Amino acid sequence: MTEEAGTLYAKLLGETAAISWQELQPFFARGALLQVADDCDLVEAALAVAQDDRAKVAQWMASGQLGRLEVEQAKDWQA
Repeated sequence: MTEEAGTLYAKLLGETAAISWQELQPFFARGALLQVADDCDLVEAALAVAQDDRAKVAQWMASGQLGRLEVEQAKDWQA
């Protein structure tokens, strides 16, 4: 990991916290909410998206580890 990537990783790590569904809803409504699987590092996924690492993102999406939040899951979280 380059120094720049390490700095961004640290910044993203510092910005992670528990968040309520009400805070996430506007992102979902805009189609800008991704779901990260439990076995995928959330900060690493955020780093790949922020750096536009299309190969990593495509690999995770193909394997189901990363993807757009489905409407049914959003409804469950709303309930």
